[in-house]
Amino acid sequence: MEIEKPPVDRERIIATAERRGLVLVHTGPGKGKSTAAFGLALRAHGRGKAVKIYQFMKVPSARFGEHRVFEQLGVPIEGLGDGFSWKSKDLEHSAQLARDGWERAKATIDGGGHFLVVLDEIMYPLRYGWLPLEPVLQTLRDRPSHVHVVLTGRNAPQELIDLADTVTEMAMVKHHFKAGVPAQRGIED
Repeated sequence: MEIEKPPVDRERIIATAERRGLVLVHTGPGKGKSTAAFGLALRAHGRGKAVKIYQFMKVPSARFGEHRVFEQLGVPIEGLGDGFSWKSKDLEHSAQLARDGWERAKATIDGGGHFLVVLDEIMYPLRYGWLPLEPVLQTLRDRPSHVHVVLTGRNAPQELIDLADTVTEMAMVKHHFKAGVPAQRGIED
């Protein structure tokens, strides 16, 4: 490993625009998209901001690590789905849950009562055609100016990337699944 010198001089970018709500997208094949969104939720909550988290693929009764800690902190987190599609017994029912969930999330965004709204794993229902993209984009365009929205999931549509203020693509460099190590509590759930 090459040792580098710490930077002592850096070009400073001076912000000239007003603060406003942002659209942030966490996408890509690597691990950490939801985790990064949850980190933002914790940061906002820590600053006394109202946060709401919607998980499009998790069941309402899910009790993963994030559910437990957000419950302890008083941050509402709501499962809107019935699990990932490969576990579904009725894909039309899964699609209807996504549509119903979107209406709940849309109402929260439009209502303006939350500083941050997380739409975790929304890319799945968008990619599967369960949710039409244009109404989601329109809601993001029309949202109250102070509302931040984070959307997570693999393969974000280009139109969403174009609309977003910040897009982070998680790259898969190496993953323990490929070595046969199973999912582990506290890491994957």
